[in-house]
Amino acid sequence: MKRNMFRTVWAAVLIICMSGSAFASQMLIPVGKVVGISLAEGSVTVVAFDDAHGQAAKDAGIQIGDEIVSVDRKPVDSAADLHEALEHSDGAVQIALSRNGKLRQLNMEPEVTEDGPRLGVYIREGITGIGTVTYYDPKTGKFGALGHGVSDPQGELAPMKTGNVYRATVEAVKPGQIGCPGQLKGAVAADEVIGELFCNTPFGIFGSCSAFQGEVLPVADCSEIRTGAAEILSNISGDAVETFSVEIVKIFTPEKKTGRDMMLRVTDPELLKTTGGIVAGMSGSPIIQDGKLVGAVTHVLVNDPTRGYGILVENMLDAAA
Repeated sequence: MKRNMFRTVWAAVLIICMSGSAFASQMLIPVGKVVGISLAEGSVTVVAFDDAHGQAAKDAGIQIGDEIVSVDRKPVDSAADLHEALEHSDGAVQIALSRNGKLRQLNMEPEVTEDGPRLGVYIREGITGIGTVTYYDPKTGKFGALGHGVSDPQGELAPMKTGNVYRATVEAVKPGQIGCPGQLKGAVAADEVIGELFCNTPFGIFGSCSAFQGEVLPVADCSEIRTGAAEILSNISGDAVETFSVEIVKIFTPEKKTGRDMMLRVTDPELLKTTGGIVAGMSGSPIIQDGKLVGAVTHVLVNDPTRGYGILVENMLDAAA
């Protein structure tokens, strides 16, 4: 493994069928590669208090979930902004917070430590995880991944101001079991940015990159998709993308935009042995049937990890447009 890769678990991080799809003639590369994902919200949120230095923040009235808007009237959009504002403070500071959509003002005196003045809180300025790239368009350099949106800790679609994708490998697998979804555990090269994200939608994340290669396949029209045998491309070990057999069990009627357009069942003995079926981190694995790119794996059934849902790739493309 490259020395510049740090070992950490990046949690995996996860429609209307158009008649005569506008994407049916499009040629895309099905990827199936795991990448590191980082979404910056352009905000700084308090997520915990430091055991040793957090009492002053509590006494001042700061609460978990508060968004720090400014310090001494200097806007705070990142951890770096917060640290800089504290470094330039002289004793007590005025902090503007957003709580439940309402702006609040409070004063407190940061604790002076060996590393400079600190509020004594832990903050979140974005969301990180791993996920699988579904497709890459060699003509435009654009890609789609996950097949579902990235959510915040409250389960809502995470706001995104900027985002990057990083080179990653799969180091281990926690197999899925009934009632306990599994997970891919990845090592992410935090200094190897291979692309940028431009949107986070309920039907996938989308961006631009030049790091993916492979054979192009036509996009299937929804009318061409059938129940029966299919394949998925997934990266469940190292950086190798492998082909595994699945079955499309059911195709749902296109009445609502849910992102769950088909039901899948894993039939590949090797995949079942290694992962137990579909696990977190596999979201975005491209689905191929009859030599065409059909869609992407999105969710696993908690009570049956051998089964899960998939989204039509044309609905991902529609969301990215």
